Amino acid sequence: MPAKQRVLTGITTTGTPHLGNYLGALKPAIAASHEDQNDSFYFMADYHALIKCQDPQALHQSCRDIAAIWLALGLDTDKATFYRQSDIVEIPQLAWLLTCMTPKGMMNRAHAYKASVDENSRQGNADIDDGVNMGLYSYPILMAADILMFNAHQIPVGKDQIQHIEMCRDIAARFNHAFGEHFVLPEAMVHEGKAKVLSGLDGRKMSKSYGNIIPLFAPTDELRRLIGQITTNSLAPGEAKDPDTCTLFEIYSAFSSREQSDAMRLRYAAGIGWGEMKQELFTFLDDHLSEARNNYNRIIADPGYIEAELQKGAHKAREYTVPFMDRLRAAVGIMSVGAKVQVQAPKAKAKKDLSPAEQAKADAGKARAMAIAKQREAEEQAAVAQRIEAVNAQWQAKGASAEALAELCMQLEGEISQAKKKTRKQLQQVLLAVREFA
Repeated sequence: MPAKQRVLTGITTTGTPHLGNYLGALKPAIAASHEDQNDSFYFMADYHALIKCQDPQALHQSCRDIAAIWLALGLDTDKATFYRQSDIVEIPQLAWLLTCMTPKGMMNRAHAYKASVDENSRQGNADIDDGVNMGLYSYPILMAADILMFNAHQIPVGKDQIQHIEMCRDIAARFNHAFGEHFVLPEAMVHEGKAKVLSGLDGRKMSKSYGNIIPLFAPTDELRRLIGQITTNSLAPGEAKDPDTCTLFEIYSAFSSREQSDAMRLRYAAGIGWGEMKQELFTFLDDHLSEARNNYNRIIADPGYIEAELQKGAHKAREYTVPFMDRLRAAVGIMSVGAKVQVQAPKAKAKKDLSPAEQAKADAGKARAMAIAKQREAEEQAAVAQRIEAVNAQWQAKGASAEALAELCMQLEGEISQAKKKTRKQLQQVLLAVREFA
Protein backbone atom coordinates (compact mmCIF):
# COMPACT_ATOMS: atom_id res chain seq x y z
CA MET A 1 0.00 0.00 0.00
CA PRO A 2 1.57 3.36 -1.04
CA ALA A 3 2.48 5.79 1.73
CA LYS A 4 0.07 8.64 2.30
CA GLN A 5 0.97 12.07 1.01
CA ARG A 6 0.73 14.72 3.69
CA VAL A 7 -1.04 17.78 2.24
CA LEU A 8 -1.22 21.02 4.23
CA THR A 9 -3.43 24.05 3.57
CA GLY A 10 -3.61 27.34 5.46
CA ILE A 11 -7.03 28.98 5.72
CA THR A 12 -7.29 32.78 5.75
CA THR A 13 -9.18 33.99 8.82
CA THR A 14 -10.30 37.33 7.44
CA GLY A 15 -13.10 38.25 5.06
CA THR A 16 -16.27 36.49 3.99
CA PRO A 17 -15.95 33.51 1.59
CA HIS A 18 -17.98 33.99 -1.57
CA LEU A 19 -19.14 31.72 -4.38
CA GLY A 20 -15.82 32.12 -6.22
CA ASN A 21 -13.82 31.09 -3.12
CA TYR A 22 -16.01 28.04 -2.74
CA LEU A 23 -15.46 26.80 -6.29
CA GLY A 24 -11.76 27.67 -6.46
CA ALA A 25 -10.55 26.56 -3.03
CA LEU A 26 -13.08 25.30 -0.50
CA LYS A 27 -14.84 22.67 -2.60
CA PRO A 28 -11.66 20.88 -3.83
CA ALA A 29 -10.08 21.05 -0.36
CA ILE A 30 -13.17 19.56 1.29
CA ALA A 31 -13.21 16.80 -1.33
CA ALA A 32 -9.54 16.05 -0.66
CA SER A 33 -10.26 15.60 3.06
CA HIS A 34 -12.35 12.52 2.19
CA GLU A 35 -9.63 10.83 0.12
CA ASP A 36 -7.84 7.96 1.88
CA GLN A 37 -4.53 8.51 0.06
CA ASN A 38 -4.15 12.00 1.57
CA ASP A 39 -3.07 12.86 5.10
CA SER A 40 -4.73 16.28 5.08
CA PHE A 41 -3.90 19.15 7.44
CA TYR A 42 -6.06 22.31 7.42
CA PHE A 43 -5.29 25.17 9.77
CA MET A 44 -6.82 28.52 10.64
CA ALA A 45 -3.99 30.99 9.96
CA ASP A 46 -4.78 33.43 12.77
CA TYR A 47 -1.14 34.39 13.44
CA HIS A 48 -0.78 35.32 9.78
CA ALA A 49 -3.94 37.43 9.99
CA LEU A 50 -2.25 39.72 12.55
CA ILE A 51 -0.02 41.08 9.79
CA LYS A 52 -2.90 43.13 8.40
CA CYS A 53 -5.66 42.93 11.00
CA GLN A 54 -5.23 44.64 14.36
CA ASP A 55 -8.92 44.56 15.26
CA PRO A 56 -9.27 41.87 18.00
CA GLN A 57 -13.05 41.61 17.66
CA ALA A 58 -12.92 41.26 13.88
CA LEU A 59 -10.16 38.63 14.03
CA HIS A 60 -11.96 36.60 16.69
CA GLN A 61 -15.31 36.69 14.90
CA SER A 62 -13.80 35.91 11.52
CA CYS A 63 -11.96 32.86 12.86
CA ARG A 64 -15.23 31.55 14.30
CA ASP A 65 -17.13 32.22 11.06
CA ILE A 66 -14.55 30.62 8.76
CA ALA A 67 -14.26 27.52 10.96
CA ALA A 68 -18.06 27.17 10.93
CA ILE A 69 -18.11 27.43 7.13
CA TRP A 70 -15.54 24.64 6.66
CA LEU A 71 -17.39 22.40 9.08
CA ALA A 72 -20.75 23.20 7.45
CA LEU A 73 -19.40 22.22 4.02
CA GLY A 74 -18.55 18.74 5.28
CA LEU A 75 -14.88 18.79 6.26
CA ASP A 76 -14.14 15.32 7.66
CA THR A 77 -12.29 16.11 10.90
CA ASP A 78 -11.87 12.39 11.66
CA LYS A 79 -9.72 11.93 8.57
CA ALA A 80 -8.26 15.45 8.26
CA THR A 81 -6.47 17.38 11.02
CA PHE A 82 -8.30 20.70 11.45
CA TYR A 83 -6.67 23.10 13.90
CA ARG A 84 -6.03 26.71 14.80
CA GLN A 85 -2.47 27.83 14.13
CA SER A 86 -2.18 29.65 17.47
CA ASP A 87 -3.03 26.44 19.39
CA ILE A 88 0.19 24.80 18.18
CA VAL A 89 2.76 26.55 20.38
CA GLU A 90 5.61 24.70 18.68
CA ILE A 91 5.02 26.59 15.40
CA PRO A 92 6.33 30.00 16.60
CA GLN A 93 9.18 28.20 18.38
CA LEU A 94 10.17 26.57 15.12
CA ALA A 95 9.73 29.89 13.32
CA TRP A 96 12.50 31.34 15.50
CA LEU A 97 14.85 28.42 14.81
CA LEU A 98 14.24 28.92 11.09
CA THR A 99 14.66 32.69 11.36
CA CYS A 100 18.16 32.09 12.68
CA MET A 101 18.93 30.03 9.56
CA THR A 102 17.45 32.46 7.02
CA PRO A 103 19.62 35.03 5.17
CA LYS A 104 18.25 38.56 5.19
CA GLY A 105 18.91 38.78 1.46
CA MET A 106 16.36 36.01 0.88
CA MET A 107 13.70 37.98 2.76
CA ASN A 108 14.57 41.08 0.74
CA ARG A 109 13.54 39.20 -2.39
CA ALA A 110 10.11 38.11 -1.09
CA HIS A 111 7.33 39.30 -3.42
CA ALA A 112 5.15 40.96 -0.77
CA TYR A 113 8.05 42.93 0.68
CA LYS A 114 9.39 43.93 -2.74
CA ALA A 115 5.92 45.09 -3.79
CA SER A 116 5.73 47.40 -0.76
CA VAL A 117 9.22 48.76 -1.42
CA ASP A 118 8.45 49.32 -5.10
CA GLU A 119 5.22 51.14 -4.23
CA ASN A 120 7.05 53.44 -1.80
CA SER A 121 9.69 54.14 -4.44
CA ARG A 122 7.01 54.84 -7.06
CA GLN A 123 5.37 57.37 -4.77
CA GLY A 124 8.72 59.03 -4.07
CA ASN A 125 8.66 58.05 -0.38
CA ALA A 126 12.13 58.54 1.13
CA ASP A 127 11.46 55.65 3.53
CA ILE A 128 11.21 52.61 1.26
CA ASP A 129 10.10 50.50 4.24
CA ASP A 130 7.20 52.77 5.17
CA GLY A 131 4.19 50.66 6.18
CA VAL A 132 6.21 47.43 6.35
CA ASN A 133 6.05 45.60 9.67
CA MET A 134 8.22 42.65 10.59
CA GLY A 135 5.22 40.35 10.27
CA LEU A 136 4.98 41.15 6.57
CA TYR A 137 8.74 40.95 6.17
CA SER A 138 9.06 37.59 7.97
CA TYR A 139 5.81 36.09 6.64
CA PRO A 140 7.63 33.45 4.50
CA ILE A 141 9.47 32.15 7.58
CA LEU A 142 6.28 31.64 9.58
CA MET A 143 4.79 29.95 6.50
CA ALA A 144 7.85 27.69 6.36
CA ALA A 145 7.33 26.79 10.04
CA ASP A 146 3.67 25.91 9.33
CA ILE A 147 4.79 23.50 6.62
CA LEU A 148 7.97 22.04 8.14
CA MET A 149 6.40 21.50 11.57
CA PHE A 150 4.43 18.66 9.99
CA ASN A 151 6.90 17.71 7.25
CA ALA A 152 4.17 18.15 4.67
CA HIS A 153 4.93 16.74 1.22
CA GLN A 154 2.58 18.85 -0.89
CA ILE A 155 1.29 22.39 -0.44
CA PRO A 156 -1.65 23.47 -2.66
CA VAL A 157 -0.87 27.06 -3.67
CA GLY A 158 -1.56 29.58 -6.40
CA LYS A 159 1.23 30.56 -8.75
CA ASP A 160 1.84 33.73 -6.71
CA GLN A 161 2.82 31.54 -3.72
CA ILE A 162 5.36 29.31 -5.46
CA GLN A 163 8.22 31.57 -4.34
CA HIS A 164 7.29 30.96 -0.69
CA ILE A 165 7.49 27.19 -1.16
CA GLU A 166 10.90 27.59 -2.80
CA MET A 167 12.02 29.70 0.17
CA CYS A 168 10.70 27.03 2.53
CA ARG A 169 12.73 24.38 0.72
CA ASP A 170 15.85 26.55 0.88
CA ILE A 171 15.43 27.22 4.62
CA ALA A 172 14.80 23.52 5.32
CA ALA A 173 17.87 22.51 3.33
CA ARG A 174 20.03 24.99 5.28
CA PHE A 175 18.77 23.58 8.58
CA ASN A 176 19.31 20.00 7.43
CA HIS A 177 22.85 20.85 6.32
CA ALA A 178 23.69 22.41 9.69
CA PHE A 179 21.94 19.98 12.04
CA GLY A 180 21.22 16.77 10.15
CA GLU A 181 18.26 15.50 8.15
CA HIS A 182 15.09 16.58 9.94
CA PHE A 183 12.86 18.17 7.30
CA VAL A 184 11.16 16.91 4.17
CA LEU A 185 11.56 19.38 1.30
CA PRO A 186 7.96 20.21 0.33
CA GLU A 187 6.61 20.53 -3.19
CA ALA A 188 4.23 23.22 -4.44
CA MET A 189 1.02 21.65 -5.73
CA VAL A 190 -0.21 24.09 -8.36
CA HIS A 191 -3.44 23.36 -10.23
CA GLU A 192 -2.53 22.83 -13.87
CA GLY A 193 -4.74 24.36 -16.49
CA LYS A 194 -7.00 27.35 -16.25
CA ALA A 195 -7.98 28.28 -12.70
CA LYS A 196 -11.67 28.42 -11.90
CA VAL A 197 -12.56 32.11 -11.77
CA LEU A 198 -16.13 33.27 -11.28
CA SER A 199 -17.50 36.62 -12.42
CA GLY A 200 -19.18 38.94 -9.93
CA LEU A 201 -22.23 41.23 -10.02
CA ASP A 202 -20.59 43.68 -12.45
CA GLY A 203 -19.05 41.10 -14.79
CA ARG A 204 -15.53 41.48 -13.42
CA LYS A 205 -13.79 38.76 -11.43
CA MET A 206 -15.70 38.14 -8.19
CA SER A 207 -13.59 39.83 -5.55
CA LYS A 208 -14.09 41.56 -2.21
CA SER A 209 -11.85 44.37 -3.43
CA TYR A 210 -14.35 45.09 -6.24
CA GLY A 211 -17.37 44.90 -3.93
CA ASN A 212 -19.13 42.58 -6.39
CA ILE A 213 -19.33 39.32 -4.43
CA ILE A 214 -22.17 36.95 -3.56
CA PRO A 215 -21.42 35.60 -0.05
CA LEU A 216 -21.48 31.82 0.08
CA PHE A 217 -24.15 31.64 2.76
CA ALA A 218 -26.10 34.81 2.01
CA PRO A 219 -29.63 34.59 3.50
CA THR A 220 -32.41 33.88 1.00
CA ASP A 221 -33.60 37.50 0.72
CA GLU A 222 -30.05 38.81 0.28
CA LEU A 223 -29.26 36.13 -2.30
CA ARG A 224 -32.34 37.13 -4.31
CA ARG A 225 -31.41 40.83 -4.13
CA LEU A 226 -27.78 40.27 -5.18
CA ILE A 227 -28.70 38.05 -8.14
CA GLY A 228 -31.11 40.77 -9.23
CA GLN A 229 -28.13 43.18 -9.41
CA ILE A 230 -26.10 41.05 -11.84
CA THR A 231 -25.32 43.02 -14.99
CA THR A 232 -26.96 41.86 -18.24
CA ASN A 233 -27.39 43.38 -21.72
CA SER A 234 -30.43 45.00 -23.35
CA LEU A 235 -31.67 41.98 -25.33
CA ALA A 236 -35.42 41.51 -24.90
CA PRO A 237 -37.28 38.29 -24.05
CA GLY A 238 -37.62 36.15 -27.18
CA GLU A 239 -34.25 37.29 -28.61
CA ALA A 240 -31.53 34.62 -28.70
CA LYS A 241 -28.77 35.22 -26.16
CA ASP A 242 -25.15 34.06 -25.87
CA PRO A 243 -24.70 32.03 -22.67
CA ASP A 244 -20.89 32.13 -22.92
CA THR A 245 -20.80 35.90 -22.35
CA CYS A 246 -23.40 35.93 -19.57
CA THR A 247 -22.53 36.05 -15.86
CA LEU A 248 -25.88 34.49 -14.93
CA PHE A 249 -25.18 31.42 -17.05
CA GLU A 250 -21.57 31.27 -15.87
CA ILE A 251 -22.64 31.02 -12.23
CA TYR A 252 -25.45 28.59 -13.05
CA SER A 253 -23.19 26.24 -15.02
CA ALA A 254 -20.48 26.35 -12.32
CA PHE A 255 -22.88 24.70 -9.87
CA SER A 256 -25.15 22.65 -12.15
CA SER A 257 -24.65 19.30 -13.86
CA ARG A 258 -23.67 19.02 -17.52
CA GLU A 259 -27.25 18.00 -18.40
CA GLN A 260 -28.73 20.99 -16.58
CA SER A 261 -26.24 23.33 -18.21
CA ASP A 262 -26.98 21.97 -21.71
CA ALA A 263 -30.72 22.35 -21.12
CA MET A 264 -30.25 25.96 -20.05
CA ARG A 265 -28.23 26.66 -23.22
CA LEU A 266 -31.28 25.68 -25.25
CA ARG A 267 -33.41 28.15 -23.28
CA TYR A 268 -30.86 30.90 -24.04
CA ALA A 269 -31.13 30.07 -27.74
CA ALA A 270 -34.92 30.30 -27.41
CA GLY A 271 -34.61 33.78 -25.89
CA ILE A 272 -35.15 33.38 -22.15
CA GLY A 273 -35.77 36.78 -20.52
CA TRP A 274 -33.27 38.20 -18.05
CA GLY A 275 -35.84 38.42 -15.27
CA GLU A 276 -36.78 34.80 -15.79
CA MET A 277 -33.13 33.72 -15.84
CA LYS A 278 -32.36 35.61 -12.63
CA GLN A 279 -35.28 33.86 -10.95
CA GLU A 280 -34.05 30.49 -12.28
CA LEU A 281 -30.54 31.15 -10.93
CA PHE A 282 -31.85 32.28 -7.55
CA THR A 283 -34.10 29.23 -7.16
CA PHE A 284 -31.32 26.87 -8.22
CA LEU A 285 -28.62 28.38 -5.94
CA ASP A 286 -30.94 28.78 -2.99
CA ASP A 287 -31.82 25.10 -3.22
CA HIS A 288 -28.25 23.97 -3.97
CA LEU A 289 -26.77 25.78 -0.96
CA SER A 290 -29.66 25.32 1.47
CA GLU A 291 -28.32 22.21 3.24
CA ALA A 292 -24.85 23.68 3.80
CA ARG A 293 -26.38 27.05 4.79
CA ASN A 294 -28.64 25.34 7.34
CA ASN A 295 -25.60 23.47 8.68
CA TYR A 296 -23.74 26.75 8.96
CA ASN A 297 -26.59 28.48 10.81
CA ARG A 298 -26.73 25.57 13.26
CA ILE A 299 -22.96 25.42 13.77
CA ILE A 300 -22.35 29.17 14.12
CA ALA A 301 -24.94 29.23 16.91
CA ASP A 302 -22.90 26.62 18.81
CA PRO A 303 -19.43 28.06 19.50
CA GLY A 304 -18.75 25.23 21.94
CA TYR A 305 -18.98 22.72 19.09
CA ILE A 306 -16.63 24.78 16.90
CA GLU A 307 -14.10 25.06 19.72
CA ALA A 308 -14.31 21.35 20.46
CA GLU A 309 -13.55 20.54 16.80
CA LEU A 310 -10.57 22.89 16.77
CA GLN A 311 -9.26 21.46 20.05
CA LYS A 312 -9.67 17.93 18.68
CA GLY A 313 -7.50 18.94 15.75
CA ALA A 314 -4.95 20.67 17.99
CA HIS A 315 -4.64 17.53 20.13
CA LYS A 316 -4.04 15.39 17.03
CA ALA A 317 -1.51 17.90 15.69
CA ARG A 318 0.44 18.20 18.95
CA GLU A 319 0.84 14.44 19.19
CA TYR A 320 3.27 15.04 16.32
CA THR A 321 4.63 18.52 17.04
CA VAL A 322 5.62 18.08 20.71
CA PRO A 323 8.09 15.19 20.21
CA PHE A 324 9.30 16.65 16.91
CA MET A 325 10.04 20.00 18.54
CA ASP A 326 11.93 18.22 21.34
CA ARG A 327 14.03 16.56 18.66
CA LEU A 328 14.69 19.86 16.89
CA ARG A 329 15.59 21.66 20.13
CA ALA A 330 18.08 18.90 20.94
CA ALA A 331 19.50 19.10 17.42
CA VAL A 332 20.41 22.78 17.88
CA GLY A 333 21.68 22.24 21.45
CA ILE A 334 18.75 23.54 23.53
CA MET A 335 18.29 20.94 26.28
CA SER A 336 18.89 20.28 29.96
CA VAL A 337 22.44 20.99 31.18
CA GLY A 338 23.05 17.34 31.99
CA ALA A 339 22.09 16.06 28.56
CA LYS A 340 24.67 15.06 25.98
CA VAL A 341 24.61 16.78 22.63
CA GLN A 342 24.19 14.31 19.80
CA VAL A 343 25.81 15.83 16.75
CA GLN A 344 24.10 14.43 13.68
CA ALA A 345 26.12 14.86 10.55
CA PRO A 346 24.22 15.45 7.32
CA LYS A 347 23.49 12.15 5.59
CA ALA A 348 25.15 11.45 2.30
CA LYS A 349 22.67 10.77 -0.45
CA ALA A 350 22.63 7.16 -1.58
CA LYS A 351 23.70 6.74 -5.13
CA LYS A 352 20.94 5.28 -7.24
CA ASP A 353 21.75 2.39 -9.55
CA LEU A 354 20.79 3.44 -13.04
CA SER A 355 19.88 1.31 -16.01
CA PRO A 356 21.95 1.83 -19.19
CA ALA A 357 19.16 3.94 -20.68
CA GLU A 358 18.85 6.05 -17.49
CA GLN A 359 22.64 6.46 -17.33
CA ALA A 360 22.76 7.57 -20.96
CA LYS A 361 19.99 10.08 -20.27
CA ALA A 362 21.83 11.37 -17.20
CA ASP A 363 25.10 11.69 -19.13
CA ALA A 364 23.32 13.54 -21.94
CA GLY A 365 21.81 15.91 -19.39
CA LYS A 366 25.22 16.62 -17.85
CA ALA A 367 26.68 17.21 -21.31
CA ARG A 368 23.90 19.69 -22.14
CA ALA A 369 24.42 21.47 -18.83
CA MET A 370 28.17 21.75 -19.44
CA ALA A 371 27.58 23.03 -22.97
CA ILE A 372 25.14 25.66 -21.68
CA ALA A 373 27.61 26.70 -18.97
CA LYS A 374 30.42 27.05 -21.51
CA GLN A 375 28.18 29.06 -23.83
CA ARG A 376 27.21 31.41 -21.01
CA GLU A 377 30.85 31.84 -20.01
CA ALA A 378 31.78 32.65 -23.60
CA GLU A 379 28.95 35.19 -23.83
CA GLU A 380 30.05 36.84 -20.58
CA GLN A 381 33.66 37.08 -21.75
CA ALA A 382 32.51 38.52 -25.07
CA ALA A 383 30.50 41.15 -23.18
CA VAL A 384 33.55 41.99 -21.06
CA ALA A 385 35.76 42.33 -24.16
CA GLN A 386 33.16 44.51 -25.87
CA ARG A 387 32.95 46.81 -22.86
CA ILE A 388 36.76 47.06 -22.64
CA GLU A 389 36.87 48.13 -26.31
CA ALA A 390 34.16 50.73 -25.69
CA VAL A 391 36.00 52.20 -22.69
CA ASN A 392 39.25 52.24 -24.69
CA ALA A 393 37.48 54.14 -27.47
CA GLN A 394 36.23 56.68 -24.90
CA TRP A 395 39.73 57.06 -23.49
CA GLN A 396 41.27 57.57 -26.94
CA ALA A 397 38.60 60.15 -27.76
CA LYS A 398 39.61 62.09 -24.63
CA GLY A 399 43.25 62.19 -25.64
CA ALA A 400 44.40 59.05 -23.81
CA SER A 401 45.47 61.16 -20.84
CA ALA A 402 46.01 59.93 -17.28
CA GLU A 403 43.22 62.27 -16.08
CA ALA A 404 40.75 60.77 -18.58
CA LEU A 405 41.73 57.25 -17.52
CA ALA A 406 41.19 58.11 -13.83
CA GLU A 407 37.77 59.57 -14.66
CA LEU A 408 36.73 56.44 -16.58
CA CYS A 409 37.93 54.21 -13.72
CA MET A 410 35.88 56.25 -11.24
CA GLN A 411 32.80 55.81 -13.44
CA LEU A 412 33.33 52.05 -13.52
CA GLU A 413 33.79 51.92 -9.74
CA GLY A 414 30.47 53.73 -9.36
CA GLU A 415 28.73 51.19 -11.61
CA ILE A 416 30.29 48.31 -9.68
CA SER A 417 29.01 49.64 -6.36
CA GLN A 418 25.40 49.57 -7.64
CA ALA A 419 25.53 46.47 -9.83
CA LYS A 420 24.07 43.06 -9.03
CA LYS A 421 26.41 40.15 -8.32
CA LYS A 422 26.75 38.76 -11.87
CA THR A 423 27.16 42.18 -13.51
CA ARG A 424 29.51 43.34 -10.76
CA LYS A 425 31.88 40.47 -11.49
CA GLN A 426 32.02 41.39 -15.19
CA LEU A 427 32.59 45.09 -14.43
CA GLN A 428 35.43 44.23 -12.08
CA GLN A 429 37.14 42.38 -14.93
CA VAL A 430 36.64 45.42 -17.16
CA LEU A 431 38.11 47.72 -14.50
CA LEU A 432 41.21 45.54 -14.09
CA ALA A 433 41.80 45.62 -17.85
CA VAL A 434 41.17 49.38 -18.12
CA ARG A 435 43.71 50.13 -15.39
CA GLU A 436 46.30 48.43 -17.60
CA PHE A 437 45.77 51.02 -20.35
CA ALA A 438 48.32 53.30 -18.80
